[in-house]
Amino acid sequence: MKQESPTSARPAAFLDRDGTIIVEKNFLGDPAGIELLPRAAEAIKLLNARGYRVISVTNQSGVARGYYGEEAVQSVNARLVELLQEQGAIIDEIFYCPHHPQADLPEYRKECDGRKPNVGMATRAMAKYAIEIEGSLMIGDRAADIQFGKNLGVPTVLVLTGYGRAERERIEDEHLTPPDHIAPDLFAAVEWALDRRS
Repeated sequence: MKQESPTSARPAAFLDRDGTIIVEKNFLGDPAGIELLPRAAEAIKLLNARGYRVISVTNQSGVARGYYGEEAVQSVNARLVELLQEQGAIIDEIFYCPHHPQADLPEYRKECDGRKPNVGMATRAMAKYAIEIEGSLMIGDRAADIQFGKNLGVPTVLVLTGYGRAERERIEDEHLTPPDHIAPDLFAAVEWALDRRS
């Protein structure tokens, strides 16, 4: 795909997938199992309306563990895009990392720069789309999502859906990088982010 002109650069909302946009199912490999979280589509529509690129970044170590193949991840991602489109919400692309440093499958056992909190998925997105980091943000339900955003240099929001509540306690107990904001869900996170830019 041809790279966009820098003049068309827009900020991006980097969104975790499981537990942030959809209900956390612990290694979802079946598109039929997708459940959109309440107000998730509305949140993405708000981002669309404000001119954000919407990029989902998701660790998919279920592949590395041998639970399902990359084809299953791609099928889930494609179905999620469809479900959101049916509600008028647009995700530009979903990037995923199938690797894990202790993978059961040797071909996926590696320290990958794409696995959050590393920013390789964002780097790939920025190579493909004209993304303006100033004004971009990261929203997710895990400490790794927050560190990803910090590594990228963008504001971060921890949502309390998915693993968010447990991760909030872990971040506090282990003195991990705190989020810039904590929100009950993706919609509230997006409202906070947009209010900051008003």
